[in-house]
Amino acid sequence: MLLGLSEPLSSLVESKFKAAQAAKSLIFSPTELTVIHTTTGLPFQLRYCPSLAKKPTAQKNETPRTKKLDPFDNPPSDLLITSVPTTNPTHLLVLNKFPIISEHFILATKTNKLQTDQLEQDDLEVTYACLKAWGNGHAHERNKRLFAFFNSGEHSGASQPHRHLQFLPVERMMNEEKCSGWELLMDQIMATPQSVTKGVPSLKQYPKLPFTHYASVLPSNPTGPQLLKIYQDLYKAAVTSVNEHVQSHPNDLEIYPKEDGSLSISYNLAMTTSAMAICPRRREGNMLQQDDGSDVGFVALNGTILAGTLMVKYQEEWDVLRAEPAKLNTLLEAIGIPVETEDNKGNGKNRL
Repeated sequence: MLLGLSEPLSSLVESKFKAAQAAKSLIFSPTELTVIHTTTGLPFQLRYCPSLAKKPTAQKNETPRTKKLDPFDNPPSDLLITSVPTTNPTHLLVLNKFPIISEHFILATKTNKLQTDQLEQDDLEVTYACLKAWGNGHAHERNKRLFAFFNSGEHSGASQPHRHLQFLPVERMMNEEKCSGWELLMDQIMATPQSVTKGVPSLKQYPKLPFTHYASVLPSNPTGPQLLKIYQDLYKAAVTSVNEHVQSHPNDLEIYPKEDGSLSISYNLAMTTSAMAICPRRREGNMLQQDDGSDVGFVALNGTILAGTLMVKYQEEWDVLRAEPAKLNTLLEAIGIPVETEDNKGNGKNRL
């Protein structure tokens, strides 16, 4: 699929982002950044952004809204990047209004479709077209990459019911001094995977990750039906894992069938031009604790975990994770479907 843009996508997003920031149509919140490691040596970016903890509160004389505002329904012109494809558009590209990484943008369906429904072929086609287009601009832009992610379900970190996928420019995630040793987790998953079978052939899993996940290689220039089949295979494997976990840990996770009888799960999906991966979820986050058992704060995670990055909003959380990065393992185990071992079999409760 061709987006039909009159200029390179990366140039368009960059110019729109700068203009929106200058006009104060978006609020960019810089973060402190470091790299911590799991006990198996996997590097994760840890970002600290205290400004996101300062949420505006309604005044006493304000009338509560009866309906939550849909940011993708007729978005402000300062945040709207473009409609895609430009001929008979099905989606909108929109800047994130509260980014912590520059040029964070969103692909939303033009009509209001549900975030909790399965992705459709055109969602995946346009996502791949954006990933492909990012590095296909001018010569100096050809090494640029995008990371795409999708949050679905109440335990996934999803914040909007209108269907949307999100994009982060990998080069904007990098800070050479503070990101030494870090690389995109999706790349690591695909570099040294082991084959797994969940009723679906050719799925991959990275043995160093402490949560269940599945990944698949994308063919060069995949067709829409190919992308849809890969997504459906990954989704099928995720549903199977969640169902097995519920059966063996009945008090750990509640799931609800949809009206059509299908199983409703929470999950994160991630894509690059070379791979697609899924992570079934059982919690949005978990309580970080001191060694004496006192609570530090609730750390929530979304699909950026498949990029190898997470964020905290409070100083104490930032300090604890930097001082005791092994707690990252327990956090990752708690939010995903744990990799079954003899030590954790039958124990569905995880706290940090």
